[in-house]
Amino acid sequence: MNKLTLAAWMIGLTVFGTAVYADVTIQSPSEVNGTWKLDSSKNSLTDKQALPREDTWVFKDGKVTILHIPREGKYYDQPPVAYEVEDGKLKVANVGNSRFENYTVVDLDATKMTLKGKFGGYYYFSKK
Repeated sequence: MNKLTLAAWMIGLTVFGTAVYADVTIQSPSEVNGTWKLDSSKNSLTDKQALPREDTWVFKDGKVTILHIPREGKYYDQPPVAYEVEDGKLKVANVGNSRFENYTVVDLDATKMTLKGKFGGYYYFSKK
């Protein structure tokens, strides 16, 4: 292999070899049941710094409640909203209207979960 070909391969691996996530397809809402601490979020995978978060998401009986949301120096809890699994993704209702937020499950195991929002934001959770 000549040096030019080797250099092209190395550049290609560097450019295209960044972290790649394969989506996890979930079958039922019970797969995410439990209390999940939102540790951090990023606007995209290429963001250098993750934003620390303080809220906790509780998935139980087809409802999700977001607790301890910081706002203007105080904390509040969001009322429970319905969530479901549609095409292997989480579909979470918005408070006060009929719209939904769709999340792709990027990583899920017994202690960690990563969700990707429809606009590319990543949410990193640890199980409580």
